[in-house]
Amino acid sequence: MHRGKRKRNWGKVFTIAVLISFVAPIGYLVMRIFAQDTTDSVGRGREDYVLMLLQCLLGIAAIVVPIAMMRRWDVEIPRMMFLLYIGFLYCAIFLGEVRSFYYTVPQWDTVLHTCSGAMLGALGFSMIAIFNNTERIPMNLSPLFVAVFAFCFALALGAVWEIYEFSMDAFFGTNMQKFALDDGTPLVGQAALQDTMKDMIVDTLGALIMSVVGYISLKYKKGWVEKLMIRIGHGRRRSADHRQLP
Repeated sequence: MHRGKRKRNWGKVFTIAVLISFVAPIGYLVMRIFAQDTTDSVGRGREDYVLMLLQCLLGIAAIVVPIAMMRRWDVEIPRMMFLLYIGFLYCAIFLGEVRSFYYTVPQWDTVLHTCSGAMLGALGFSMIAIFNNTERIPMNLSPLFVAVFAFCFALALGAVWEIYEFSMDAFFGTNMQKFALDDGTPLVGQAALQDTMKDMIVDTLGALIMSVVGYISLKYKKGWVEKLMIRIGHGRRRSADHRQLP
């Protein structure tokens, strides 16, 4: 009797590949940070490599923590939501920072911030159910209230990210908020605020789109939001299949 071939979990393969893309450059980045010649052939200096190292470490944590939560606790992240999240990390960290897409691809940062606003908005809908200790959004809550909460939740986390960028620039001399040109020339006035304000505006746009979609879903019982919601169980043990990566 022939054993059936085990179906390959492409979501797991994709997640591991992205994780490797964050781990692999760390040794080279550390070497460049401590090298005597701090500027490479494409003009990147020590602060650029510090930023890449910080982002790679952040990306590793951003993957490992949700996986640990799914395996240790009764946390269920929808497969589509999880893969979109992993893909976003890859585009933002490896392609954006390590491969310099932020500088070589027009509006790369703008597109990613818009997507992040939408994903944080989707997370806001999940938080409503989690705070109420239910698997679904309580029917006694107004769809408008839930949508406004998701919108404000996304904006709050977007503001936290901007604080993170400001802190990294202050402590490590990076240029995450683009307050200076590539050659180190500091910008002044509105020009120095342009990148931060653009990020917050497109975060708002992405969150608004998701909130409107969520409102329509709840108001007319479309079920769109439920497909993106993170769920936390109530003390029940899930099967081994549910503990695997999405």
